[in-house]
Amino acid sequence: MVSEVITAPSFATAADGAEHFFGTRLSSVSVTPGRASLPGAPHRERGASVILSVKQVHGTDALVLDSPVEQGQVFDGGWDALVTDQPGVMVTVRTADCVPVLLHDPVRRVVAAIHAGWRGAVAGIVPKTVALLVSRFGATVKDMRMAIGPSAGPCCYEVDEPVLTRLRDVFPEWHSVVSPVNPQKARLDLRAFVRRQALADGLDAERIATVNACTICQPDLFFSYRREGVVKATMVSGIALVPSR
Repeated sequence: MVSEVITAPSFATAADGAEHFFGTRLSSVSVTPGRASLPGAPHRERGASVILSVKQVHGTDALVLDSPVEQGQVFDGGWDALVTDQPGVMVTVRTADCVPVLLHDPVRRVVAAIHAGWRGAVAGIVPKTVALLVSRFGATVKDMRMAIGPSAGPCCYEVDEPVLTRLRDVFPEWHSVVSPVNPQKARLDLRAFVRRQALADGLDAERIATVNACTICQPDLFFSYRREGVVKATMVSGIALVPSR
């Protein structure tokens, strides 16, 4: 039987002070963008008091949650990263080919959920969020852990010259994450690009977990904008600090 969600135990467990998951199309997790809602079981049973999703705009801005969040609280605006040091607040992102990225500093006790499409990744949403955890919360790169979730994979994710041009402009080693298809197109390994950015920021390779699953070529498990040509639905992925007992 296929699990409703995917976890990366090497990234974080309740014993590490955090609960996390990467959603699949089988998941029962539901969210309302822009509003904090009550999480369903089993997340509520594990200590998550609210679950938060926001409008995503393929940018690099992060919503910082450094005070208690109440059920029903409304968040107007658009962000592609959510950061919190509040136990019990599950921050989530929604994806259907983009990369869900989760961050956790178990020493400083702060977490983040990031929605990284190619635009956000090239614009630096992941390193910007890492820097935010350091500057705003006193997190340290040496203690930080990262999990990179299911997304469009290098087997299927074909991009054109405008995307490749943007990638070349910001990433001198761009050739290491692309596989040419023809002179105008290539397949992009977006997860590898995100990982390379994290390594360049100083994260330890052993503290970066990657779920190597492609959303495009596994229709039984994932929704995919590229495969279906429309966003019929999305997967929800999230992380929360477990309240201290």
